[in-house]
Amino acid sequence: MEGTIADVRCLSCGAPAKYDVIRQSYVCAFCGGQVELSQAQAQKRGFRQLQQEKIRRSAEAFHLLRANCTGCGAELVFEEQEAQTSCAFCGRALVRRDYAVSEEMPEMILPFRLTEGEARDCLREWCRANPRREEAKHLLPLADKLRGFYLPYELIRGPVKSRVSRMDAKRVYNCEGYVDDVFVNASRQLDNLLLDAMEPFELEELMPFDFALAAGQRIKVRDVDEGELKGRVAGEVSNDYAPVVRRTLETQAVEVRTDPSDVLRMPVLLPVYYLREGEVLAAVNGQTGKVSVRAEKESHYFFLPWWLKAILATLVIGGAALGAFCLFGMEVGTALMIAGMLAFITLIITLCAFSDAVRQKLRVEAGRKIFTSSGGPLQRVNGALVRSAEGLTKEVTPPVFFETLEGVRQPVRLDFSSPRRKLRTAVLAILALFLPVIIALFLNGFDFQRLTLGGSAVWFCIMVPVVPIYILKFDVIERYDRPWIYVRSPEGKEKRWRPKRDKSGITAKDVLRVLFVPPLSLAIWFGIACFCAMCYLTAFGFGD
Repeated sequence: MEGTIADVRCLSCGAPAKYDVIRQSYVCAFCGGQVELSQAQAQKRGFRQLQQEKIRRSAEAFHLLRANCTGCGAELVFEEQEAQTSCAFCGRALVRRDYAVSEEMPEMILPFRLTEGEARDCLREWCRANPRREEAKHLLPLADKLRGFYLPYELIRGPVKSRVSRMDAKRVYNCEGYVDDVFVNASRQLDNLLLDAMEPFELEELMPFDFALAAGQRIKVRDVDEGELKGRVAGEVSNDYAPVVRRTLETQAVEVRTDPSDVLRMPVLLPVYYLREGEVLAAVNGQTGKVSVRAEKESHYFFLPWWLKAILATLVIGGAALGAFCLFGMEVGTALMIAGMLAFITLIITLCAFSDAVRQKLRVEAGRKIFTSSGGPLQRVNGALVRSAEGLTKEVTPPVFFETLEGVRQPVRLDFSSPRRKLRTAVLAILALFLPVIIALFLNGFDFQRLTLGGSAVWFCIMVPVVPIYILKFDVIERYDRPWIYVRSPEGKEKRWRPKRDKSGITAKDVLRVLFVPPLSLAIWFGIACFCAMCYLTAFGFGD
């Protein structure tokens, strides 16, 4: 019966129920009972109503003040006797007034494990471990300004639906998954990436909110509206899913659009130590001691358009060919001519290959890197902090892709570049390139001495550019619009799905018409005759 107060409970035995993406309901690991989405949401609504009433009663025992920042608009709640002179987020003056219990006060809280002094030691430790970083040099003398806050978050758990696609492909895929213990910052003034980097938190200590738990600490009040918060929830889930989707679609350039309308959203206060001094920005996880620091300077990321990729590929291949020819002693003029011809063919191939990737345009995106501390979370043992040997990682449940197959929506696994698929492509490319030679070997009884490759010169001239174009366009690029699909069963078994052949395709009558009705039949028979002649000449040579 282990779990946390944020868990969905089985309606039969009360044990924690986990969401099953394929069954699309919460399933109890003990008795197998199922909890539907509507039932899970009803559980949490009842819990929140009870907690709001408890918070009102708890607030009556404390003399609390609310402070509004005159600059950034941040709102803080703190005890009456605590001195508050300036905003920790922007440095402006604070305006005090009596605190009235807010309906938006989170119902759950994760207590501080680290004291303010211990958090400052963690920040100093990171600075000493990164002496060459400008951020460390600036932060070290400012460590005493680190302040503790209970920050407002939304704890997100539940099923989500996403539409994902590669930026260089046309097809859009639908996937569904389950997000567990995702925290979304509900404060406008704070840097989301900085706060994300200091996660995760350990939820075993999560408990219902009571003002007694927050005594002596400042509470930051949520100040984003519902519409903006929903956008942040969708963005946070998309960011968590992006690494998994990138691995599935085999690229960094992916778009993830998430609909989190079915998730359970539970307001919670999390312990964070925060420092901002101009461009210097740092946070320390008040539970685990993990440090995150924002870079003071922006980094720029470049996304190349399809035509520029083709040109760059041509320059690289042409330059490599020219260098290789010169290295083996070829005359410079001859090397330039051959490398130029090769570059021209390469340009045609790459332009054809990348011509459909029109969604990728030239753009530059700016952002700031986030630096984090290493090592496991800090644990308090006999009153002293001890760093755990094992690191605490943020786990993301891999999404399940769904496809409508023959009118039925089914969970599937997509396969884009398995070894079997790559081997098939390589075999087909070799067969296409050397088909006359292979047939010639059968004709002359595999007599390699009589084999004359010059007999297939015309075929090679045609297929040398065609095969790379085919591989690049239909296997490298459009492969991501034509995955191999494996249907997944609730028991975990997989079976490859193949589309049924269209019986209304090419018939015997169509074949006879092509072979015997002019003028197309004349071209077909001329091509067949030329191919047979190439095979014969390759097998037996040109004679004396």
